[in-house]
Amino acid sequence: MAVENLAPRPLADASAVIDDLMAATGEGMEAVNRLILSRSDSPVDMVPEVANHLIDAGGKRLRPMLTLAASALFGRPGGNEIRFAAAVEFMHNATLLHDDVVDESDMRRGRPAARTIWGNQASVLVGDFLLGQAFLMMVESRDIDALGVLSRAAAIIAEGEVFQLAKAGDLSTTPDDYEKIIHAKTATLFEAATEVGAMAGGADSASRKALAAYGRELGMAFQLVDDVLDYGGAQGALGKNTGDDLREGKMTLPVILALQAGTEGERKTIERALGNPASGESQLADILAIFARYDCLSQTMAKAERHAEAARAALAKIPPSLERDILFSVPEFCTSRAY
Repeated sequence: MAVENLAPRPLADASAVIDDLMAATGEGMEAVNRLILSRSDSPVDMVPEVANHLIDAGGKRLRPMLTLAASALFGRPGGNEIRFAAAVEFMHNATLLHDDVVDESDMRRGRPAARTIWGNQASVLVGDFLLGQAFLMMVESRDIDALGVLSRAAAIIAEGEVFQLAKAGDLSTTPDDYEKIIHAKTATLFEAATEVGAMAGGADSASRKALAAYGRELGMAFQLVDDVLDYGGAQGALGKNTGDDLREGKMTLPVILALQAGTEGERKTIERALGNPASGESQLADILAIFARYDCLSQTMAKAERHAEAARAALAKIPPSLERDILFSVPEFCTSRAY
């Protein structure tokens, strides 16, 4: 479907936003996917086996699409947007491989995590390989400023992961601590993805900052919604993957709010389930009941909505275009996932 045949959709039609984004970036994403496949190759057989196990599992590839859409906003893409988008996706996949080792996760994107097949060592090392390839592509772009953006992002993401690990099971974790964690581990890569896209498209300094702000706020909303989804979404419905964050001891905002508002007995209930791999549906139902009493999920969603609105506001000074209309609607798509 050609971009010119796409009509901007109303904000409320969130379910179609990703289809529009995929159509608007389709040609560029074909080039990105070819580059991803070529750069995940290696004479060491295990490297492409592990990398392609994750890459082939799918996912919407939202971040590289955002890079391409941000580039198209300014009408002067010169080819580096393809390298930048592939580099962003490699960074994202590297963090997933590393996260599964840290979290001891068994599943990723509906299939066994790479660590359960090839082991933790291979997952970590192939993640390092993907990071190396990402930076090689950035160097090949000869854009030192963009290389700096993604290099800083990689360092901040690693810091965020370490901070989250340090806070695992820590009942004294504050909402401010949580915000620092999700800004570092999630929002930073969204921010870098849209900022380097704008740079590839020839954006001026003010527009580059606007797209960076858009990505940062979108990433904050995205992670807040993910943390609500871990408890079955805004309605708190139990599902087969519900409670993974709780069992891993992650101090997400619903848990933090419940600990702050709850009675001593309720805090004890949360403490017993937090970081306990054996926590089952009965324990999770108790936790959800506590969340419901103190509106923890709805408070978290309200915060996600505020970040989504801030993302939309960041686009206010960008000239109207099809890509801007689509990007304007992406935050609504992100928050609608929880309902």
